[in-house]
Formats: sequence, C-alpha cells, structure tokens
Amino acid sequence: MSSQRRVQQQAAFILHHRPFRDSSQILDVMSRDHGKLAVVARGSRGARSRLKGVLRPFMPLSMSWVIKSDLGTLTGAEVRGAPLSLSGDALLSGYYVNELILHLLHRHDPQPEIFDAYSQTIHTLAGTGTDIAPVLRQFEMELLRFSGYALNLEHESGKTQPLDPGQHYEYRMEQGAVAVSRDDGPLVFSGATLTAIAGQRFSEPDVLRAATRLMREVISFHLGGKELKSRKVLLEMHRR
Repeated sequence: MSSQRRVQQQAAFILHHRPFRDSSQILDVMSRDHGKLAVVARGSRGARSRLKGVLRPFMPLSMSWVIKSDLGTLTGAEVRGAPLSLSGDALLSGYYVNELILHLLHRHDPQPEIFDAYSQTIHTLAGTGTDIAPVLRQFEMELLRFSGYALNLEHESGKTQPLDPGQHYEYRMEQGAVAVSRDDGPLVFSGATLTAIAGQRFSEPDVLRAATRLMREVISFHLGGKELKSRKVLLEMHRR
C-alpha cells in the first residue's frame, strides 16, 4: 500500500478501539467495500471532539479516511440511520461477533457479504426479545461460509449421496462428516441432526444445542485454540 488513497462516506462499524497518544485512538473498523482496517482518529478522545459520542461499537456509521500504509487516518464519521443500542447478553454477544471478525478476517480484504451479515446480526441483537443463540449460530455459519471455511453438513466426506438420517457421523475439521459406529463424542451427531443444522432449524431446541456444540469446536479450531474474552465472560455469567 504505497500510494495514498482517499475513501469517502463508506458504510462501516467500529469493532474495537484503543487509546493512542494523548487524545487520539486507533479504531479497528469493518467497512463494506474495503474490508477490515485500522485507522487513527486524531483528537477523538479530547473533551471538545465532535466525534466523542459517534465513535463506538455497534453504531452504523458513514466513515471517511485516507490510507497510505497499513494504518489509515480518519477524516470524518457520522451516524448512518437510526442509532443502535445493545445491552446485557446482546451486548456481550455483539462483542463476541466483533472478536470473531477481528480474529478470522484478513485486513484490506473486501467482504461485502460478511459486512451485510454482520450488519443484520447487530440490528437483530438490538431488537427487543431476541432469542440470541440462533442469531449467533446463523452468523457463525455465514462467516465461515464467506471466509472459505464452509461446513460440509449434507454429504459424507468423499461421497455424493446425502447423509443417512439414522447413521452417526463424526465431524472432522479437514474432512467433514465421517460415518462412525458409536453415538457419543463431542463431534458425533446423527445424519438427521447434521442435516437440520445445515438447514438452520434452530427453532428446534435439540438442533440448536447440537449446533452450539458443533460451532464451539469448529470456531475454536479456526481460532487456533485462542480464547475469546467475550465468550469467557458470557460462560461465566451463565454459570453464576
């Protein structure tokens, strides 16, 4: 990235922010047409900054920046559409979704489908009475699909015929579903269950539980065992 580029009025969300020097901050941003990137927001933590209430996670923004190296400089930001507010489990779930994007996506790789899925997920989490777990499972599956890590849940590994509903399969990360003679294990599921997960039938409690078990292992694999802070907090809250 040697030549300077100017980007104007780009649909974006802030994923993470951290202080930089006296009154500035570095923002990790998910933009629709330019992917994930980092920009410096100069003076944005100052008492008189007009951006003080604007630069926060989960706020749909229209952002402008100039970028020459790996780190850009913010030149403007305004709220795009109605402000969103997340609280409680929805807020922690939003941070979980942000962490997934921060860890799984490469910088400067445009992923408009992931941006749209992310935007839809945040809007849904901001709604009242949202059943959060199905929303997260759906986002995880879409994120993996658009990142090139799509789950193969409809055929046995190396075969073309659909899964046998009554057969048990072990889901193996590099292969997919492999037929096994046992019915227990963290990644063992019936063919019927894997087909239901593929169809995102998350209104069925058994399917949702199985999808949560599967996605926990798959996400952990793609994160290289790295533990997400938001997931840890959510699990601790629910244990209490």
